[in-house]
Amino acid sequence: MEQDPILQGAKAFQSAFQAANLNLVHNISRLNAPPEDGSDTDENKDPAIVAQDLAAQTSFLRKLKFRYLEQNAKSKYIRAIVSDIDDAAIVTAEDNKALSLVCEEKKERLRAAKAGLAEVRTNVRTLAPQVEEDYLKLKESAAKAALLRQKIIDARLALTRLRHAHPQPRLTIPAAEQRLADQVTEMQVLTDDIEQAAKKVQSVKGSVKSGTQEVEALRAERAEAEKAVKAARVNEDDGRLVPLYDQYMASLALHKSALTIHDSQLVSENELRLTYIVRRRQISITLIFQPNTKQLATASVTGLDELGVDVSELVDSHIHTNDAHGLIAAVLAIARAAP
Repeated sequence: MEQDPILQGAKAFQSAFQAANLNLVHNISRLNAPPEDGSDTDENKDPAIVAQDLAAQTSFLRKLKFRYLEQNAKSKYIRAIVSDIDDAAIVTAEDNKALSLVCEEKKERLRAAKAGLAEVRTNVRTLAPQVEEDYLKLKESAAKAALLRQKIIDARLALTRLRHAHPQPRLTIPAAEQRLADQVTEMQVLTDDIEQAAKKVQSVKGSVKSGTQEVEALRAERAEAEKAVKAARVNEDDGRLVPLYDQYMASLALHKSALTIHDSQLVSENELRLTYIVRRRQISITLIFQPNTKQLATASVTGLDELGVDVSELVDSHIHTNDAHGLIAAVLAIARAAP
């Protein structure tokens, strides 16, 4: 008895299905199993690669689902055909309506899920730039915080070093300001003293200059008198020299009293020693000139040691400028200004 062609076709399809070795159950377990090839590594976290993998898996699952539904429908159809009528499952219109309602419900849930997924994707696209901007700001703030932390550590280290270098008692800001104010006041007083000393030096220089001019005039008179004496060739007992001698000595005494000169001594041809009496103190100034040049070579001052005054720099400066008159005036001004 020949078999029904439909039955033969069903058996052939069943044989082909079994020979296809689809292993759907095994594929489901493989799909749900965690990956073993290390695909979830940092190298595959690129958004583009993840998107490609997701698209490929979605396409594969859609094809697999369609293939599964197709094979399931064919299997049910074949079972319905090859089985007895009494044992075959009868599909009624109510069953179709129920299945249709279930499908519609699933479709509605699928649409809602897709809408939610689309909304999530839209939110992700919208919030991604803001998140990236916030991330960059947070990263910059973290870098600034690290820099400030390092600066704070350096400042604390510098403060510790300063405390070790300057132990107690330390100079506080109010004490430093008070010391500065005291120094400013002291400098102002010293400036006023310097101005007064400069004025006194100028006045002494004027008096010394006038006295020097008077001395030069007396020297000229002395030279003329000596010439007149030599020309007259008179004896020492000549009575005409006595008034001239008395007049010269009186003028010399007046000049010495005006300049407070106690004694003047010509030690050698190029060395002159002057002695002054200032406030009951004897001040001696020794001037040594270079021979034949009248250039001041060196000078020494005695009598100011007991006052604690060092005039070495003053002497050196006047020797450098060849100012003997200025040296004498400055020394006398210092002696007069001393208490």
